[in-house]
Amino acid sequence: MPTAYEPVIGLEIHAQLKTASKAFCACPTTFGAKPNVNTCPICLGHPGTLPVLNANLVTFAVRMGLATHCSIRPVSTFARKNYFYADLPKGYQISQYEDPICYQGFVEIEQEDETTKRIGITRIHMEEDSGKSIHDLDIDTLVDLNRAGVPLIEIVSEPDIRSAREAYLYLQQLRQILIYLDICDGNMEEGSLRCDANVSVRPVGTEPFGTKTEVKNLNSFRNVEKAIEYEIARQIEVLEAGGSVVQQTMMWDAGTQSTKVMRSKEMAHDYRYFPEPDLPPVEVSEAWVGELGKSLPELGLDKKRRFRSQYGLPAYDAGILVDDVELAHYYEQAVKGLKNPSNDTFKQVSNWMMTEILRIMGERKIGVSEVGLSPLQLASLVDVVADGTISNKTAKEIFPDLVGTERLAGEIVEERGLVQVSDVGALRAIVSEIVSANPDNVQKYREGKTKLLGFFVGQVLKATGGSANPNVATDLMREALDGQPAE
Repeated sequence: MPTAYEPVIGLEIHAQLKTASKAFCACPTTFGAKPNVNTCPICLGHPGTLPVLNANLVTFAVRMGLATHCSIRPVSTFARKNYFYADLPKGYQISQYEDPICYQGFVEIEQEDETTKRIGITRIHMEEDSGKSIHDLDIDTLVDLNRAGVPLIEIVSEPDIRSAREAYLYLQQLRQILIYLDICDGNMEEGSLRCDANVSVRPVGTEPFGTKTEVKNLNSFRNVEKAIEYEIARQIEVLEAGGSVVQQTMMWDAGTQSTKVMRSKEMAHDYRYFPEPDLPPVEVSEAWVGELGKSLPELGLDKKRRFRSQYGLPAYDAGILVDDVELAHYYEQAVKGLKNPSNDTFKQVSNWMMTEILRIMGERKIGVSEVGLSPLQLASLVDVVADGTISNKTAKEIFPDLVGTERLAGEIVEERGLVQVSDVGALRAIVSEIVSANPDNVQKYREGKTKLLGFFVGQVLKATGGSANPNVATDLMREALDGQPAE
């Protein structure tokens, strides 16, 4: 009988912080600048230069630690991590080693079946980024040092992740927290969020971990999931063939959809950490940490739970809305503007956002603030449908005329004479005429072909040029056909 295996996964995530200047000098951190212009003697590692700690690096690291339930170390230190790459001009990276500023936290992930799981966080430490090597086959390797010295936090998880999907959800949750805190833009394509995965497998029911491999070059959520799935399958195949997994650093090749060896354990770096002599210990007071804790915003998972309880939204709707902090804020502004607040109108606001507004955002590659429809305008559209002024079909027709203007739905409805007829007396007379004119269909309806109700209501709408309130027309037609008074 084949052995069943269980994956054991831990993620190391580097997040570039949204500080205006670098970690230890005043150079700007602007992405996309011409190569090697955002540099100075300090971040280039010239002899005799001294680093000065960016206070916002500490603030952002502590905020992330508090948001992930970490303990905050009152005194932490920097160290030099020594290695020699072309894009590391100093020959070392300033990082933290033995005493990271944040430790022993956790993140809660919500899985597809709505169960939750805690993924432990071993540490969050501060460091600086390296430069960037650009490999050009025609010219050889080029080096851009604009990124050298940009502030990072590295978030190291416990080996608590048991599937590629859990890894995806954990990374997604961390990214959402970073964006809600406004300390990282979370852009994996631009390298502001980078992920390495440590993957091993072991027979189900055993305690010792298997030999792990580290997978690098994961620059999208989908690649993280695919690479981990591939590496799990590869390791199981090796073990079932009687072989042994070798501790190696792998890279994900998106072209071949496979992992490839970068270096073996024997080639792994000895970083020769030692204390950074030019930076004093980082001291944070309990009072200051407490103040930072009070200033934390409501985070995505808490907001999702509140949206479900406060507005009665399904999990799917709430998840989509809170994934974008601006979209979540827009939703709350729209529901505050409703004249007829109820779970039904709360859901209608969500429906419009998840169809029309997200469609515009996707087509134009813009944020919700650039759509050209204010939350109050959307609320006005939901209101005129909810109070029976117009049908949902008419609302869809006038939606494009609201975008790019400051007009409310009621103004357009009144201007165009689109108010639907809800007068019971007038509609009852039309219903009576239609019933009288269709005796054969009336007989078929009464013999059990109740789907003909749609035909009769359609005739009412046709007779009124589409202005009849379909709900009122349906009730009156059912009354006439069934011989029962409409409610």
